[in-house]
Amino acid sequence: MLEGSHGVANSADKPGHETAPAPHVGVEMQVQAVATSSSASDPIVDLIRDGQHREALTACARTHHAILGRLCMALLGSQADADEAVQETLLRAHRAMATYRAEGTVKAWLCGIARHVCAHVLETRRRGRELLEVVPAEGEQRDAFETRRRTRVVREALEKLKPSEREALVLRFVADLSHREIAVACGLDEAAARKRTSRALARLRSIVPTEEIE
Repeated sequence: MLEGSHGVANSADKPGHETAPAPHVGVEMQVQAVATSSSASDPIVDLIRDGQHREALTACARTHHAILGRLCMALLGSQADADEAVQETLLRAHRAMATYRAEGTVKAWLCGIARHVCAHVLETRRRGRELLEVVPAEGEQRDAFETRRRTRVVREALEKLKPSEREALVLRFVADLSHREIAVACGLDEAAARKRTSRALARLRSIVPTEEIE
């Protein structure tokens, strides 16, 4: 009897007798591990969760101010408007910290807020207000002027895209967000974010010569 029981007990160790874990258990454990590691690695998340919102705001400004500035500048085309949009983004983030759920990175969360702030600025901006292109003064490097010219060309091309396409490109190539982070910022799934970015880039290339955007 003992020998028979021993044989049964060891059958799971033999090839072909492995007991596969329930598929959903492995997936849930992986998702939980990713969520835990991503949130635990960001001290800003810890500050928010601990209710230290003022300190978290300071950390957000110190860590993400530059990327928010580039994002708002790309969307608005005006340094003054971009600076105001960044401040408004941080203020809204501070007010929203009480309900923050850590769904994605802090950078993606902040870029999502900035995206809405810039959309509001664009809606309320007076018609015809644009960033002025200044001809370089004598002695200014020609390369700098050429860079501004190409920036203007690309910006005008971006204006011809749908708002959703323009936002996708700016989030990807200016804010340097991954497709997963773009999905969080825009309220999409990752596949949709990837498709929107690809479609927007293809449309931009159809408007602007390749050498102007590469």
